[in-house]
Amino acid sequence: MTVEQDLKNEAVELLKKLIKTPSLSREEDQTALIIEEFFSERNIPFSRFENNIWARNKYFDKEKPSILLNSHHDTVKPNASYSRDPFEPTVEGDTLYGLGSNDAGGPLVSLMAAFTHFYYQENLPFNLVIAASAEEEISGKNGIEALLPKLPDIQFGIVGEPTSLDLSVAEKGLMVLDCLVKGKAGHAAREEGENAITKAMKDIAWFQNFEFPKISDSLGKMKMSLTVINAGSQHNVVPDECKFTVDVRVTDAYSLQEALELIQSQVDCQVVPRSVRLNSSGVSENHPIRKVGQKLGLKTYGSPTLSDQALMPFETVKIGPGDSARSHTADEYIRISEIEEGIDLYVQILNELKSEY
Repeated sequence: MTVEQDLKNEAVELLKKLIKTPSLSREEDQTALIIEEFFSERNIPFSRFENNIWARNKYFDKEKPSILLNSHHDTVKPNASYSRDPFEPTVEGDTLYGLGSNDAGGPLVSLMAAFTHFYYQENLPFNLVIAASAEEEISGKNGIEALLPKLPDIQFGIVGEPTSLDLSVAEKGLMVLDCLVKGKAGHAAREEGENAITKAMKDIAWFQNFEFPKISDSLGKMKMSLTVINAGSQHNVVPDECKFTVDVRVTDAYSLQEALELIQSQVDCQVVPRSVRLNSSGVSENHPIRKVGQKLGLKTYGSPTLSDQALMPFETVKIGPGDSARSHTADEYIRISEIEEGIDLYVQILNELKSEY
């Protein structure tokens, strides 16, 4: 079933308005107003918490399971290499340029159009809840994590991100580790001190070479990357401290706590996680969305990149128009045909799910 062209056109116009309105993380108040206006013009009641906007279908029934349709309206800062005005929505042929067009404006407006398509339908076997969330790009505390307790009980979520309309059935979690090695200061010209950099090299090598024994069927191996290092104050002083940061992408083979305990047992440095809240996520092998994906011929994969899925305590998939490789790049863009295909696919998925509930 395809969606009426007018609704597709309205989704593209909504995206242009969002691009034109700066919405860096924690500064999404103006794009929240634009999303409110979209719902108001269609007589769809909505609620707002902080800069998160949500609504539910007209014939909501608390006895039925609820499906969350979610994407975000915040953006990163414009890349320094932009050759265009990042806040000027420009259409050239089939291509719409602008900051946030691909990540995740295209998926967001496509989900909003799909929700609007189903809003007045009676006798759905499930409820639909749409949430346009804030602070996704920084995994902020006032984004989806703060909104979820305000929503009806959710059984399943479809997260809109640019996946080239492939179905991400699993997503790696994230744990950022701050590591500290202590030495003893001394003069570099004499045999003094205990060099913290030299001591740290052993642990750094471990992070670089260690492979976790358990491998996920859908996400493969876990990955650890050394991303920041700081040590020393001047050339002639043996450093007494070396600090480094490790980015750990955790699969569903380990909980964050299990991964942390294993790491701490293997290294000598002090290891402190910034948080243990960004879990791996996904959907079970027997979930109805798997059958729907097969029926529609969707390619499935495990995603290495983080989204708001990490903060959702229920089963989720990630899918949407656009290409993840364009996210956070200069002269970001999405194709209008991709948005239209995304709207049709979201509607197809939900129609197929009707027979599974």
